[in-house]
Formats: sequence, structure tokens, C-alpha cells
Amino acid sequence: MRRVKAKKAIIFLVVSISTSVVVWLVNDWRASGIALPEPSDTPEEILRTEIIIEARSPVDGKPLTAGEYAELLTQLQTSPPPKLTPKIREQVFLLRIRKALLQVFPFLNL
Repeated sequence: MRRVKAKKAIIFLVVSISTSVVVWLVNDWRASGIALPEPSDTPEEILRTEIIIEARSPVDGKPLTAGEYAELLTQLQTSPPPKLTPKIREQVFLLRIRKALLQVFPFLNL
């Protein structure tokens, strides 16, 4: 009986040590590859000096040229966004209050 327990303990010790060594080696092997950037990656110093000539519309996300983007920004600054009706504003306000109450009191059934 003692012999079986000793044999099991030795097997457990060997398996745990070998597993630890394998995990350590795999982890060390992967860490060295992660530290290097991709070969196609452009350095940040070059990207900082790059002039951006393309943009996306903040309204619908379509690609725009630099001139179209500047024109769209001036239009958005001069004309205010459309206003909501008072009834819709009240509904939004009540929904926000409901959301805040449910965060504080999750057991309420609102």
C-alpha cells in the first residue's frame, strides 16, 4: 500500500514539474514574438508627419476629400441641429430618469 502511494506521489511530482516546464517554455517562446512589431507596420514617427488628405463624414461616415470635410464642418457649425418637439424631449427626460432609478433600485419593476 505504501509502495503504491509513493509511486503515485512520484508520478504526480514528475507530471507537475514537466507541465510547469512546458508552460514556462511556451510562454517564454510566445513573449519574444509578441514584442516585435509587424514588418509592414509604419513607425509612429513617420505617421506623425503624415498629412491626412482623406476624411470621413461625421454625419453618415462616407469618405470625403479635405475640402468637402472642411465645408461640411462649417455647415454643421453655422446651422444648428434640428430641435426636438417638447413632447419628445419630455419622453427622453423621463426615460433617463427611469434608467437612473433602475440602476439605483434594480428590484423596481418600472
